[in-house]
Amino acid sequence: MALNFCNNNSLSAITTIPASISGGGLNLISTQTASSSSSLSFTTGIDSTYKEYVFKFYNIHPASDAVSFQFNGSTDGGSNYNVTKTTTVFEAYHLENDTQTGLGYDTNNDLAQSTAYKNLAVSIGNDNDQTCSGYLHIFEPSSDTFVKHFISTNNNAVSSDYSIARYNAGYFNTTSAINAIDFKMSSGNIDSGVIKLYGVS
Repeated sequence: MALNFCNNNSLSAITTIPASISGGGLNLISTQTASSSSSLSFTTGIDSTYKEYVFKFYNIHPASDAVSFQFNGSTDGGSNYNVTKTTTVFEAYHLENDTQTGLGYDTNNDLAQSTAYKNLAVSIGNDNDQTCSGYLHIFEPSSDTFVKHFISTNNNAVSSDYSIARYNAGYFNTTSAINAIDFKMSSGNIDSGVIKLYGVS
């Protein structure tokens, strides 16, 4: 096989990639769009096809003010969203008027062996210009041997007018397959927004 070289930092001369080089591709599985929705549930497409799944959420806008965007998993196809999980979270924030900033661990929004919904973003405002966007990665949800790790990063415009970036992580403490994920607000509906589910090849 001939070797292809990059000249002048350009990849234009490379016409083929060896078949053995693969991975990292996002394969869209499904899309859900909120419209005054009580929740957005993904009950199909999460199986052993991929070892990693990514949810990307775009401009999640709550109907109620100062509420949290949260998720939970299911081992029974969405009949129940109550999987035991242990999580951790830290955040950075900055007020619009530049009077305050902060960085720290959030003890109010972690979980220890809890079946409750996990907050991904908190205090999201419901002004027309306030939303939340980010992503959630879940690793090998179909494993029947190990717990299921997840990480999430998002940013939202808080009801009191500041930007907050949150970094969540944890694991579903079960060796049963996670085969459905539900997203909702802590109170009220998801007024608008889009969530896309991808499999990572």
